[in-house]
Amino acid sequence: MEKFGIIALNTKHKIVGIHIIGTGTIDKIYIEPRQVYMAALMNNAKAIIAFHCHPSGDPTPSRDDLILTQRLKKAGKIMCIELLDHLITGERDFVSLKEQGLV
Repeated sequence: MEKFGIIALNTKHKIVGIHIIGTGTIDKIYIEPRQVYMAALMNNAKAIIAFHCHPSGDPTPSRDDLILTQRLKKAGKIMCIELLDHLITGERDFVSLKEQGLV
């Protein structure tokens, strides 16, 4: 099953919380930015790292992954909680959307 979560970080980028925001089906999950930032606010986070898995084993970002990342980035700016990265894990590899210049 696809799972989506965040690592909440303080002003010094130390971990203050880890949250699984949602669990989807074998190929889909629906996440709203408000769910993500509600969890971040519970930890008084200054930044977050989003993560989710692709049960197919292929960590290549989907169109929906890219749209969600941009929505999270935009919402984070409004909330003053920086989105540092969005990591997608596969069977043996992962993709950092920051490394790809997409965050």
